[in-house]
Amino acid sequence: MPRSGSQFLQSLDDGRAIYIDGGRVSKVVDHPAFGGAARSIADLYDMQGAPENLERMTFASPKTGDRVSRMWQLPTTYEELVARREALTAWAETHFGYMGRSPDHVASTLAGFYMGSAIYEDHGAERAKAVRDYYEYARDRDLYLSYVIIDPQGDRSKSRGEGGNAELTVSVCDEDAEGLTLRGAKMLGTGAVLSDEILVSTLRPMKDGEEKWAFTAVLPMNAPGLKILSRRSYEAAANSEFDYPLSARFDENDALIFFDDVRVPWDRVFVNGDIPTQFAQWHSTPAHSYQNYQAEIRLMVKLRFLVGLARRITETTASISFPQVVEKLGELSSQLQIIEAFVLAMEVKGWRFGDYYLPDRELLYASQVHSQALYPKIVQTLRDLAGGGMIMLPSSVEDFADPEVAALIGRSQYSPTVDSIGRVKLFKLAWDAVGSEFGSRHTQYEMFYSGPKVVTTGMAFRTFDWDRATGLVDRCLEGFDLPDGSPATAAE
Repeated sequence: MPRSGSQFLQSLDDGRAIYIDGGRVSKVVDHPAFGGAARSIADLYDMQGAPENLERMTFASPKTGDRVSRMWQLPTTYEELVARREALTAWAETHFGYMGRSPDHVASTLAGFYMGSAIYEDHGAERAKAVRDYYEYARDRDLYLSYVIIDPQGDRSKSRGEGGNAELTVSVCDEDAEGLTLRGAKMLGTGAVLSDEILVSTLRPMKDGEEKWAFTAVLPMNAPGLKILSRRSYEAAANSEFDYPLSARFDENDALIFFDDVRVPWDRVFVNGDIPTQFAQWHSTPAHSYQNYQAEIRLMVKLRFLVGLARRITETTASISFPQVVEKLGELSSQLQIIEAFVLAMEVKGWRFGDYYLPDRELLYASQVHSQALYPKIVQTLRDLAGGGMIMLPSSVEDFADPEVAALIGRSQYSPTVDSIGRVKLFKLAWDAVGSEFGSRHTQYEMFYSGPKVVTTGMAFRTFDWDRATGLVDRCLEGFDLPDGSPATAAE
């Protein structure tokens, strides 16, 4: 059987150093800031291990023969790619797309590194072996990995090595026969509180002189000296699941990770001081596109949830028959289907990378450009459709415990299609999705999930087949000219 939810929850009790609200967390699963999200991740593991889901959600490890999650699968055919997508979609539907760094995301990154591991050979056979061995280690244990690949903002007007930036971002401060020593900070650590291990790397290009920042390594969350500094917990602020049905269960958290002279053994080091390999591992392997393919699958599910929420709101307020409302719902559903069409098309238009069959990168990055702009538009449309209904709600679930107040709720929260409790539940859900701290974080998160707009549009620019497009223009230009005998023709 694959890893179970209870095994995952037990693994969190490993002494990791998590700090929040002025103190250190002693037990993750019992903490009001993290317990709900931890159980939601455990549900993912239990779901894939259920007898009725085993074939769809898992495959046999080539090394051990044990069942492991399809998130680790290296597809060699179109059919295998689709089977993996269907498994990831089923996982995303358990959290409605709200866990942006669920275990399948960084697993996709490691799978991409493995598929392109030949690029590490120029850096050293030991580094290539470390990548391959670690992928198999993580796969056969069904580990939940997170990553930190973005530098703290610091002084954006200066380079990594200038001024206060020089001591800010994590770098290699020492190395010996045993491995590397890391010192400094890294972000955005989404899901790090709940993960088994963390990949530390840098996605941005580097220049000569920045070799000490050009490293990639992976280490357990309880590594000595590794400190997890959590942001404010929206789960802890959720007074009940009724009032905050998303915040209470799916706040995967974000954290700044500080490395206080953390030791990493050589068999966990993929890159050390090699700037070309540090960049190539993301873009000369399938890693960057494969991880973002998973992201588009998850976002597709999340957008479907929001579009469904919009429909339920208009049904509850009986505005669904209004022509302008039908127009908005039609636009929403069409926008969702653009992303769904991208996902299906990038599979059909897939490409060969050695033995592997992978989603088309041109369509993938085009999809991300659309996604980045689409999410806030869908949120705004949902706000428009809900109006004041998301604001004028009972203060909390406790109001239903008072008979007099409950009776007033029954009279004032009227809907022609559902009782007062059902109406309040729906609008509480809508508020948590788009208006609460949790919902607002998700709008910001999705807008920058793949980086600033200049990054996503740049990737779309670099992967587009410009020769095919400009070739059509050139062929058209070659098909006509000035008429024979014109003054300009005669002058030539």
